[in-house]
Amino acid sequence: MALQWNVFFEQTPDPGVNYLDWFISGLGWTVALALCAWVLALALGFFVGVLRTLPPKWVVRLGDAYVEIFRNIPLLVQLFLWYFVLPELLPKAMGDWIKGILPPWGPFVTSVLCLGLFTSARIAEQVKAGINTLPKGQKNAALALGMTLPQAYANVMLPQAARLIIPPLTSEFMTIFKNSSVALTIGLLELTAQARQMNEFTFKTYEAFGAATVLYLITAMIVNRFMAAIERRSRIPDLFGQGGH
Repeated sequence: MALQWNVFFEQTPDPGVNYLDWFISGLGWTVALALCAWVLALALGFFVGVLRTLPPKWVVRLGDAYVEIFRNIPLLVQLFLWYFVLPELLPKAMGDWIKGILPPWGPFVTSVLCLGLFTSARIAEQVKAGINTLPKGQKNAALALGMTLPQAYANVMLPQAARLIIPPLTSEFMTIFKNSSVALTIGLLELTAQARQMNEFTFKTYEAFGAATVLYLITAMIVNRFMAAIERRSRIPDLFGQGGH
């Protein structure tokens, strides 16, 4: 069995690089892609989620349209639209500049944008649900105390809603690492792409995809424990009559 795993220390077609180096590089791109997309998704998701709870109906409809578009179009289709179609729709000079961005940065930026927008629509749903779960009297009390609506959201409602939605956010954070594998279709050599590349050169399918599976599982467990620690520290003990345990 040990001899089977020696393949990771064999030299790849790249001089001076072994297959373990490929996997380390792939894991690095996966983590970088997931984290950058997560920051974008959180920022946009909270913004759109708040829009969908505001009084003006046209603002709500705008937020709803955003969610429906990015949530219901398959992620892979969105990635192809961003990477292959968008540059053709822009002015020629801008499109040529985008197409001229050399790998891995062109595929990386496109993947971050696509994955961030796709995930932000899902987060927006959770933010809306978290805000609507809060007792209506809290917003009214904040407004009665002289706060503006933005102040009521920033100081009263959003801090509580953010704590309430940490469990579903944990699931989304784990999912964004798994969804990052679609980036291989536009040439980003993330973890799954490196596993497939190793399999093509060595025909060691079990070792290549077995190692990728283990790395994805380890990453998911780290994310889960990290978010669980945040949830414990930010729990609201007495909200809705819950205990402190």
